[in-house]
Amino acid sequence: MKHKAKSPAPAASRASSSRRPDVEAVMRRCLVCEWQDAMVEPADADPDCPWCHAPTVRVAAPPAIPAPEGKNPHAAALGRLGGAKGGRARAEALTPTQRRRIASQAARARWAAKKKSR
Repeated sequence: MKHKAKSPAPAASRASSSRRPDVEAVMRRCLVCEWQDAMVEPADADPDCPWCHAPTVRVAAPPAIPAPEGKNPHAAALGRLGGAKGGRARAEALTPTQRRRIASQAARARWAAKKKSR
């Protein structure tokens, strides 16, 4: 059974469907019951309480936190940690036959590079 290829959507409709409405993190409180929670919602939203379905009010909108520039120091430290033991751990996990095959491939690649440079 052959499937008919769909024609691509016009550029205008694709652009409008990929846009997300402006959303923000807010703290909301119910006017009737004791419900209060942080929510992520569009700027013009007015949701009801999830417990009693009464109206809610916006208590606070925390300021937007800018994205940090540069590298995450925690991730960099983890990368160094894994890099420091990576080769040794890999070599211990390989069988002698696998290590021999990898070493001979590396030697052939080095000799092939030397022959090209002559």
